[in-house]
Amino acid sequence: MSQYFTEDASVEAVNARMGQNINPRLAQVMASLVKHLHAFAKDVHLSQAEWDIAIEFLTKTGQICSGERQEFILLSDVLGFSMLVDAINNRRPAGATENTVFGPFHVDNAPELPMGSNISLDGKGESCRFEGMVIDLHGNPIAGARVDVWSDNADGFYDVQQPDIQPKWNNRGVFITGADGRYAFQGIKPVSYPIPDDGPVGQMLNHLGRHPYRPAHMHYLVTAKGFEKLVTHTFVGDDTYLSSDAVFGVKKTLIAPFEHVNDGQTIWRSPFDFVLTPV
Repeated sequence: MSQYFTEDASVEAVNARMGQNINPRLAQVMASLVKHLHAFAKDVHLSQAEWDIAIEFLTKTGQICSGERQEFILLSDVLGFSMLVDAINNRRPAGATENTVFGPFHVDNAPELPMGSNISLDGKGESCRFEGMVIDLHGNPIAGARVDVWSDNADGFYDVQQPDIQPKWNNRGVFITGADGRYAFQGIKPVSYPIPDDGPVGQMLNHLGRHPYRPAHMHYLVTAKGFEKLVTHTFVGDDTYLSSDAVFGVKKTLIAPFEHVNDGQTIWRSPFDFVLTPV
């Protein structure tokens, strides 16, 4: 039964207006959203002027969105919400490789390359050999695993950000493991870079005294029949921004070794094994 709105009974008044025959999950989610949103406003004693600023911020966030830019996802990222949703939906047993955020720069249909190929096509950066195994929870190699990789270039940009500057598919490739479960490819030691900070989210970070940088990382999308999909990064262990990633994507288990080898063909070597969870 609906009731009139009062400050004390605001949640009950709003939630009582929902119909009886709506989707149960929608009812659960919206009832909780109203409950926590109203509690937030009461907790901080939100002023009308502050709410007006919030509306203006959300309006500008929507206005800057386009087919190439999603400022609301960026907002979710910098508030740690994307990582929280990812963590809730990707709980894994001990020993399995952890997930992290997918990021906006993956491109479908990257070329499948022979094992050991060089994915750096622009000739920039410090060469690095990435290698390891794709294994199950018992350490057994997984044959036929698809290892889709991508990273920024030495200037801190992905190829899709500079289509007229970088070669197509620069620092991207797909590798299929054999019976030994091993993968290997040549790339570059990634560099840290800022998320887009020329919009409302960037202004918010500035007001909060936060920087927009992500620590250097290599992206991986690892899939294999009979196993859960793994979306993850490996991070460069000495990066300045490891403990202050703008989107909270760093997990301790994902910090990879980058060994200085300088053997004439490559400067760095980064070994890392991916442990998949059965479906």
